Amino acid sequence: MRVLSEVHRLDGYPLNWPDRPGEWLSRGPLLGSWVADLDGRLAGHVGLSPAGEGDLAPTLWSERNGTTRAMAAVVGRLFVAPWARGHRIGALLIGRAAEEARRRGLHPVLDVVTSDTAAAALYERLGWELMATVEQQWSPHQTVAVHCYAAPS
Repeated sequence: MRVLSEVHRLDGYPLNWPDRPGEWLSRGPLLGSWVADLDGRLAGHVGLSPAGEGDLAPTLWSERNGTTRAMAAVVGRLFVAPWARGHRIGALLIGRAAEEARRRGLHPVLDVVTSDTAAAALYERLGWELMATVEQQWSPHQTVAVHCYAAPS
């Protein structure tokens, strides 16, 4: 939680700080989650989940490919400790989650708030395709613009 708290303080991720950060990281049905360490210190985290009810990226991907949402897996909860950036940890974590999705016969997708330009730049450097930018209702009082990405085939 310490690393996530530091990322939130410096970068604003997650956009809304969860009441229970540990549960936020492990909530819902997970297909897997991974951490990275650098020099024996926790340096980052990523999770992989089945397509959930509110996830837009799986819907966009399935519409484009004539398949069902259940054929997509959502990469999420990605963060890298500020002190560990520049070591390709984010790319390694995304690659590990995408590898697991493909091993399960699923296509990796994700979404990211438009204000997180560093994350969007990383996904695009890694060849992820921007499918759309859409507005998503996160609560009765909060609408957020998100970029929806699909991993390269």
